[in-house]
Amino acid sequence: MKAAGQRCALAPALVLLATALWGGTRDAVLLWPNGAPGAEGAAGDEVIRPRDNDHQYVSVSNIHRPSILVYLPPKERATGTGVVICPGGAHRFLAIDVEGYEVADWLNRHGIAAFILKYRLAREPGSHYTVAGDALADTQRAVRMVRSRALEWGVDPLRVGVMGFSAGGELAALAETRFDAGKSGASDPLDQLSSRPDFAVLVYPGFKIESVTVPKDAPPAFLVCADNDRSHVRVTAEFYLALENEGVPAEMHIYATGGHGFGMRDKHAPVSNWNDRLLDWMKERGFVPKAPPGA
Repeated sequence: MKAAGQRCALAPALVLLATALWGGTRDAVLLWPNGAPGAEGAAGDEVIRPRDNDHQYVSVSNIHRPSILVYLPPKERATGTGVVICPGGAHRFLAIDVEGYEVADWLNRHGIAAFILKYRLAREPGSHYTVAGDALADTQRAVRMVRSRALEWGVDPLRVGVMGFSAGGELAALAETRFDAGKSGASDPLDQLSSRPDFAVLVYPGFKIESVTVPKDAPPAFLVCADNDRSHVRVTAEFYLALENEGVPAEMHIYATGGHGFGMRDKHAPVSNWNDRLLDWMKERGFVPKAPPGA
């Protein structure tokens, strides 16, 4: 691993490191093997910054070739549900471990396939990408790709969700509200598949509520935030009400404390149990069985 801020050509090494730390199957799959639309001419390797005294997470930036990291649970425990994970980072970087690897590991332990999305960063210095254009396109492409390879990855194409943290929560909200059924006759087979997620999980999401319009056929959603995360709790509540106004099934948990960026790390109580509430919700909605396979 190179020093903080130094350009790194060792993206595969990062995948190997994650494998050593978290176990399981990890494959990096490019969303557009021949280059993403809008990324033409963009160059440079991803920049990987390890944890240090200033920030307790691994960050990734300078992403021009969007991809997913595939985390599959043991076949004997697989539930058939898959989740595309969108880490946060203010659209300037991705907090790839606390809101990526660790989340995928938890999902795998419960038999849920996970796909960490490395999307293009719209607010990184010098970036020409946009959130609603390029980053959302990456998210929608990831949903389509999981569906296209559902048989290979042991996923039910009708149980593919998105989970977003902070800036990634904005992408989850956009994916939930701006989707299509696929374009019949499209030259790219993936574009013929639906980009509508079957459910959405928004964790301390960050966006302007006026940027989304909830359709009546939006998928069910689970929302969580801490009340002392003042810049994010309001939009969490507003989005919940927008879903309710359209009759979209939703569940929201607002914890008194926890701040921002708690992920799934067990250091705040009772907010550290939010993922247990998520699992309860997924069971209640039928996205995972109440008695897990192999139990």
